[in-house]
Amino acid sequence: MRLHGRRLEHVREILGSAVRDELRVGVLGGKIGRGRVESINDEALEMSVHLDSEPPAALPLRLVLALPRPKVLNRTIAAAASMGIREIDLINSWRVEKSYWESPRLSDENLRFQSILGLEQAGDTILPAIRQHRLFKPFVCDELPEIARGRLSVLAHPQSLHEAPRHITQPVLLAIGPEGGFIEREAETFQQIGFTPVNLGERILRVETALPYLIGRLF
Repeated sequence: MRLHGRRLEHVREILGSAVRDELRVGVLGGKIGRGRVESINDEALEMSVHLDSEPPAALPLRLVLALPRPKVLNRTIAAAASMGIREIDLINSWRVEKSYWESPRLSDENLRFQSILGLEQAGDTILPAIRQHRLFKPFVCDELPEIARGRLSVLAHPQSLHEAPRHITQPVLLAIGPEGGFIEREAETFQQIGFTPVNLGERILRVETALPYLIGRLF
């Protein structure tokens, strides 16, 4: 295995690795294992690898996320990938600024890069499938009911009187709105197709905080 660029810099500057050191490694889309540094210089690192383990199991959760601000999007995608979320649907909402959809951070290249950062953090190798839906109603009304089949469908909604459930043992479909939450009409649309609205307590959390909070509580 040959490393260069950002990964080489990480091994040299952050990990401080040298020849004969062993590192935890993985191949994107494949197995994980150990690598032994055979040579390292300013240009590249060469290592022998032994891949003998499967990556961590996926989290049994599909995320439906109202498109957040571009800077928040990067952090949220990386966090979702690191927690083992394998399917992410980015959707529109009344409170989502139209300009967000034109951000270069929505490019396939950037979403892949942020996902890889999350996988590297977690020691995982399986990229999440990320889909974009610019129209709210066609996706939520026409596609989501079939996706929800066989899953516990949960809507994070600040105005709900019900607390988020704990220790779920079945697959979950989790919808999180923009900052300020989904407007009431949107929340009602989710409820009409079987979503249960839940609150996160008295505090209003940012999207990148709400996601790990909910996952920690649900599972």
